[in-house]
Amino acid sequence: MSRFSIPMKIADNSRFNGESMALFSREPALQAKAFHQQLPGYQPTPLHSLSGFANQLGVANVWVKDESQRFGLNAFKMLGGAYAIARLYCEKYHLDIQHFSFEKCRNAKQEKMTFATTTDGNHGRGVAWAAKELGQHAVIYMPKGSSQERVDHITRLGAECIVTDMNYDDTVRLTMRTAAEHGWEVVQDTAWEGYTQIPTWIMQGYATLAVEAVEQMPQPPTHVFLQAGVGAMAAGVLGYLVDVYGAQALHSVIVEPERADCIYRSGCSGTLSVVGGEMNTIMAGLACGEPNPLGWPLLRNCSHQFISCDDRVAALGMRVLGNPLLGDAAIISGESGAVTMGVLAAVMFHPEKNSLMQRLGLNEQSRVLLISTEGDTDVQHYREVVWEGKHSISGCNNQEHQND
Repeated sequence: MSRFSIPMKIADNSRFNGESMALFSREPALQAKAFHQQLPGYQPTPLHSLSGFANQLGVANVWVKDESQRFGLNAFKMLGGAYAIARLYCEKYHLDIQHFSFEKCRNAKQEKMTFATTTDGNHGRGVAWAAKELGQHAVIYMPKGSSQERVDHITRLGAECIVTDMNYDDTVRLTMRTAAEHGWEVVQDTAWEGYTQIPTWIMQGYATLAVEAVEQMPQPPTHVFLQAGVGAMAAGVLGYLVDVYGAQALHSVIVEPERADCIYRSGCSGTLSVVGGEMNTIMAGLACGEPNPLGWPLLRNCSHQFISCDDRVAALGMRVLGNPLLGDAAIISGESGAVTMGVLAAVMFHPEKNSLMQRLGLNEQSRVLLISTEGDTDVQHYREVVWEGKHSISGCNNQEHQND
């Protein structure tokens, strides 16, 4: 087997205490799943057991939850956006979320609402979908550099989409100002002072995928690797998992691109840390420089390690998932979806594999859960990576991993 190393920084969490949060626990997660189950077309996304890869790596199991199959939207994000919009609508019109129906509300003679959000692609697509199903309007802002394909996914759902000349976090601030001027409802998956209820609902909505995964796994996982942008999905999912299994029993690792590693930096410093600039990473869905303050306490308390990695890690993960070993399922996973598999593959090929395995607590008894959060949401770029070898591992052999 070839040996090469791709730059990764691994930081142990010295502030781990295992304290969970009631906001992101079993009860709200089950309530969100009950909501999603009554939506037309709902079905749990697949959980693939990659036994061939697990054997090569030297662990007992690697499970990959494939969110490309979520409601035909090619990503998990609608779980949060749709749930938050439904909760917001029910609160406005004093309805019971347990009896909510997009169809009934769409036909109700209520004043039109406009939902606004900032997105790197997938969240905005989910908000646009929910607004369309509800018969309402959506205005979606995207940061500088967003691909035309991701814009088209949103506009095809009837939403207005505006690409700014700013990074993600500055675009969020623009969205807030514009929505306030027009009286629109902001549906954002990060929080700030005075804005916490909607992002809480979004994060609770994300936990549906964790509830499904727990039901699908034949044994409890020993490890979970979760990718993070602002940390909303990571905290929403991890909150449910630690409530079920206990934080001590589940070795949790948070993974980010090195150019937008605000959670990693926060983990190293112990306080919320911000990354500025353009954050040019192929992991568009993770190109966020300011952590979600709602999710950060749980990630600080319950994550065992934080990883900041090179874009080539994500590209490697895309190729490994799309070109599996004999007997393993082929999974089409986009840049943000594949980065956690990329970490495992980078460990497997590393000349210091044994020390990295030990560092991450991986051994022949380990059962690892990964979430492929998106499919090929940018088909052209997916093919450039998987077919043409863009962001290849060439030139990586002399790089060393870093331990912080």
